[in-house]
Amino acid sequence: MQGKYIEESARDSDNLATEGRNQESSNLDTLSALEIVQIINNQDALVAQAIKLGIPSIARAVEEIVERFKKGGRLIYIGAGTSGRLGVLDASECPPTFNTPPSMVIGIIAGGEIALTSAVEEAEDNAELGKQDLIKVQLNANDAVVGITASGRTPYVLGALEYARSCGAFTIGLACNKSTPLEALAQINIAPVTGPEVVSGSTRLKAGTAQKMVLNMLSTAAMTLMGKTYGNLMVDVRVSNAKLRRRAVRIVIDCTGLPEVEATTLLERCNGETKVAIVAALAGVSPNQAAERLARTSGVVRLALKEAD
Repeated sequence: MQGKYIEESARDSDNLATEGRNQESSNLDTLSALEIVQIINNQDALVAQAIKLGIPSIARAVEEIVERFKKGGRLIYIGAGTSGRLGVLDASECPPTFNTPPSMVIGIIAGGEIALTSAVEEAEDNAELGKQDLIKVQLNANDAVVGITASGRTPYVLGALEYARSCGAFTIGLACNKSTPLEALAQINIAPVTGPEVVSGSTRLKAGTAQKMVLNMLSTAAMTLMGKTYGNLMVDVRVSNAKLRRRAVRIVIDCTGLPEVEATTLLERCNGETKVAIVAALAGVSPNQAAERLARTSGVVRLALKEAD
């Protein structure tokens, strides 16, 4: 199977939109700094529109991810090169932003941790490695796997998604080309077609930007539906440094109208748990009662405020 993926990837790469030559930048090396960045900016403006066409698929993917979360499952991103790095980046931001355990959203990159800063040659061509990396995290049927590959043909990602399907995990594909092998393995396919890059084939540009924007949507929308926000406030923020401590105080003030000193004191009484402080203040209950309400409502602040003690 691995050999087939490598052969198909090499044979079809010349026909990919992301590998084409962008006529808007064909004379790039003759331009001034201002002209170069204007072209890049103009091309970047096309990305949001490409993503807009896939909004229904993105929303369905979010719903499937939330369903897995509610079963105790995980969201697993897997990719190679830039695509893998973007998955690791989004996964790593979830614990400080939404107070999730590191195991809830996982980013896997071909070649392992060293590939975050250095190229690991041929790792992306190894379909078996994609499978083995999912075996290492004990993939199961409750999980959702997002295979990220600009081309839609990366063997490492295809091997991973093929294995994920065999395990009963839900598979989501994120590529920047249409009609790719990824589509056959993904139960939901997200494919913002961003077209040729300013530097031909450099998919860290528009394709990478599109992938980052989609990952932002997947994680943010899923966490919001899991009760990790109150309104648009980051109420599940993990208070792990001075900046986040200050942000938590501001959130308590915004939600409750308490003076800063009182909000700070309440947050301390609630062991830095922003949600607990908000429910305690708005419901007029003790921190322990607020925590119990949140436990009964799966951490959803609005539902906790309606709970009776």
